[in-house]
Amino acid sequence: MADLTNKVQKTFEDIKISDETWFEFWSARDLMNILWYKEWRKFEWVIEKAKDSCKNSFQIVTDHFVGGDKMINLWKWGQRNVEDYLLTRYACYLIAQNGDSRKPEIAFAQTYFATQTRKQEINEKITEENKRLEARWKLRLSEEKIERTVYGRWINLPQEFASFKNKKIETLYKMSAKSLKVKRWIPQNRALADFDNEVELKAKDFIYAMTDHNIKGKNLYWKQKLESELVSSAKETRETMLKRWIVPEELRPQEDLKLIEKRRKVLKTNTEKKRINLNS
Repeated sequence: MADLTNKVQKTFEDIKISDETWFEFWSARDLMNILWYKEWRKFEWVIEKAKDSCKNSFQIVTDHFVGGDKMINLWKWGQRNVEDYLLTRYACYLIAQNGDSRKPEIAFAQTYFATQTRKQEINEKITEENKRLEARWKLRLSEEKIERTVYGRWINLPQEFASFKNKKIETLYKMSAKSLKVKRWIPQNRALADFDNEVELKAKDFIYAMTDHNIKGKNLYWKQKLESELVSSAKETRETMLKRWIVPEELRPQEDLKLIEKRRKVLKTNTEKKRINLNS
């Protein structure tokens, strides 16, 4: 069974097509042969069912099923163009799910593409988490930098800096930090940024970077002028986001970055323990 599974996996990987952007896809014509469909007409019916499943999953069908042509060889060295599709891994999975389950090839395809699709989802999730963690780290550095800048220009108390930062939130989201936490069901003792998506984190980082640059460039002093510069930067950033159809206050909170960091720390510890046990 294991040998057959490995053979099936190798077969699907052999017909996979990758381009220079690392995008991977499969030809529907090639997949049809692997799944032991003899007639394009019957296989196309399965493709249409898979498209319906894709649509019902609120996915954009044309992102996963790209229509095109394929040149096939005919008897005595002849060739002709035939209808074809370029399929993503997800599209192949849907086709397998909608295929004739009595075929052993279909059964293996269902398992193979379900497993591979899950792996891809996990990898994409890890990538998104990495981006958020990196953006959060950069935002911390920007906060520390601008804190040092304004403390030397007549913002001297921690509560004054907290008020200074809240001006950024009020302008970017059109509500106070307290109200935004209530809206997003975030505890009042937690930082909003720990629940921000990557766009929000980078927007806040950009606001601080512009503000810090202009405070130093204009040689600004006094709390009112410093806050005015911060508000101006936040206002420009909000307008840019709105032009791109991103409404900051309507963005959904993401998984707590503290939990992600804790989960990764536990995973790292467990992996290290397993490595030690294997070497013992």
